[in-house]
Amino acid sequence: MAPLIILIVVTLVLALAGAAGVRWLRPWPMAVRGGVAAMFTATGISHFVGMREQLIDMVPPALPAPALLVTVTGVLELAGAVGVLWPRTAPWAAAGLTAMLVLMFPANVYAVQSGVLTAWDDQIVPRTLMQVVFLAATLTVFVHARRGDQARLNRPAHSRS
Repeated sequence: MAPLIILIVVTLVLALAGAAGVRWLRPWPMAVRGGVAAMFTATGISHFVGMREQLIDMVPPALPAPALLVTVTGVLELAGAVGVLWPRTAPWAAAGLTAMLVLMFPANVYAVQSGVLTAWDDQIVPRTLMQVVFLAATLTVFVHARRGDQARLNRPAHSRS
């Protein structure tokens, strides 16, 4: 539940800052970009401190080297969090984070079915609904960043920075 709260709160705070006059936050997808970055920073850090053992337990037994997989996915989440903040890497980072959400979802299902996760918000329906929200956020960042890329490419060469 914490990642969802982080995503929502940071996105709302940044959207309010945009409404209050922070120009670069005026397009609402920029606020979502900040929320995604904050959420994946928190979840990426949890791969190393706080929840590491639980995350290792979530890796289905068919996959090799659970600790290594948790480390790699933590590094990728942190890299994605940084990547969505830079316009040139935002579409790639958002696409990568989207793919990770999809590819790691079976670990969530395994964790629920095996009893690794037992809290009410870690059951399959709430977990799936949160995953849909996370996917909507990363896809929003991807689409908005791609549109920004297209706009930059379509500008006359003399006005590009």
